[in-house]
Amino acid sequence: MRFVIVTGMSGSGKTHALKMLEDLGYFCVDNLPLELVGKFAELAGSSAQEYSKVALGLDVRSLYKGRSSVDDFLEIMDEYPHEILFLDCAERTLVRRYKASRRMHPLAKNGRIEDGIALEREYLKALRECADYVVDTSDLLTRQLQEELSRLFATDAEEGNLFLSILSFGYKYGIPSDADLVFDVRFLPNPFYVDELKHKTGNEKEVQDYVCQTGEADDFLHRAEDLLDYLLPRYVAEGKRQLMVCVGCTGGRHRSVTMANRLADYYSESSWPVSVLHRDITRT
Repeated sequence: MRFVIVTGMSGSGKTHALKMLEDLGYFCVDNLPLELVGKFAELAGSSAQEYSKVALGLDVRSLYKGRSSVDDFLEIMDEYPHEILFLDCAERTLVRRYKASRRMHPLAKNGRIEDGIALEREYLKALRECADYVVDTSDLLTRQLQEELSRLFATDAEEGNLFLSILSFGYKYGIPSDADLVFDVRFLPNPFYVDELKHKTGNEKEVQDYVCQTGEADDFLHRAEDLLDYLLPRYVAEGKRQLMVCVGCTGGRHRSVTMANRLADYYSESSWPVSVLHRDITRT
């Protein structure tokens, strides 16, 4: 099991980092009381659990309490294999973020934000020094932080990649609200008007053959594949984790299903993780 502790300066982006690790397949828990950290590590590492990747967010609110301390935390975690990701950030950036959010720094109390930051930095100094990874988020864009975390914590070849979802639908039932790209294939031959094909679907060979009887279907596929081959790596570069490609016809049972299947077949032989869904295939 890979156990990652996500900690660092308040306002440095720990919550965003946990969400990104969740996208990489980590089971994430944020800000447990220090007294529960050891128990959580024990349960997560138990053979009865199926977790292979776990991330725990821990900030100064858990560490800066009475008998709780950084030393206590490090002593607890000595018993469990783990990695520490420490997110740091320049004071000027932290001050700007706190002023923009209008939130109070957890250690500022009734004082200045700068005082709380200075106290926190001193308190977490030992934790930063023993961290396996220190990432300064002062000037990082969200996608740049995502790229860095993918580089550090994606364990499989396909992780950190974009997941391609291909969805067929019928325009008469509305365009899917989560669509990123929409292809309209209502220009192709429509099996609905053929009695022996009307009640079949694009999952059946007779319908597929009818839809693809002219060269237009192949021409469309080549153009769509060229466009997606161009776009996919650029979406990854911008930090996108999932792309929903929707293929629509009138009723969502024949033409859209056929072409969605063919697109999925093309990408199933590539390095892109892909799934195909047919939203309206059972509607009549």
